[in-house]
Amino acid sequence: MSKTIFQKIIDREIPAKLAHEDELCIAIHDVNPQAPVHVLVIPKKPVARLGETTPADQALLGHLLLTAAAVAKKLGLAESGYRLVINNGRDGGESVPHLHVHLLGKRPLAWPPG
Repeated sequence: MSKTIFQKIIDREIPAKLAHEDELCIAIHDVNPQAPVHVLVIPKKPVARLGETTPADQALLGHLLLTAAAVAKKLGLAESGYRLVINNGRDGGESVPHLHVHLLGKRPLAWPPG
């Protein structure tokens, strides 16, 4: 199976603008931002999508959300607010089969989305 673009970024085969990195995940600025701030928080463990996680992934999933909140604070989004999005499957808007959290902010975000 070939590597996803996110695995290639994690392996430093493709450059990306880093917002955060630790032992479990990487956070990068999206190359096609949908808001003035659009960061992707990506686990280093290759998991295709949220629907394929197991109870063994609970700590990793919590880490992704806590990392997103920390990155939001670092980028000045904590006071004005932000949105976290996880796409799952084609109808959910998934375009890369590697679990990731979208962090969007610095503009009003309407509801419902899409």
